[in-house]
Amino acid sequence: MSKLIGLLGMAILSSLAFALPEDRNQPIHVSADQASLNEATGVSVYSGNVEIKQGSMILKGSRVELHRDNQGSIARVVSTGNPAEFQQQSVASQPVTRAYGNQMDYRIPTQLITITGNAQVQQANDRFTGQRIVYNMDQSIVDAFGSEQPGGQRVEMIIQPRSNN
Repeated sequence: MSKLIGLLGMAILSSLAFALPEDRNQPIHVSADQASLNEATGVSVYSGNVEIKQGSMILKGSRVELHRDNQGSIARVVSTGNPAEFQQQSVASQPVTRAYGNQMDYRIPTQLITITGNAQVQQANDRFTGQRIVYNMDQSIVDAFGSEQPGGQRVEMIIQPRSNN
């Protein structure tokens, strides 16, 4: 079952691994109600209607932390919200991929995104949900988890049929 979830989820989530080629060369725009930048720790905290844009990538949350490594590059992004939102287009001809959850933790060096709390990823009319979704972009491995509470949220997928035209 986990292998099936991985294969189906990989089709939906694969666009998170690659953005439009021009995205990474675009400036990063951040808007928020408040910002706190700590040069000593390398952590920037933005709060209140946070929106970060870079090319086709948009990240929204009520609170976003950007963690820089020793070289000054962004190494980790943690976004919380009700929900935190992420969207990006991988290829101009493909629909935008959207992800939602109470928290998103993106570890850039390991290319690992963990979405927790009502996690949801959708592309066009395909949707993948669970209590927690972990996606390793380098290895194209998706793991989805339902709630550990009896009667809690289960992993669910909706995959639309593809036309043969």
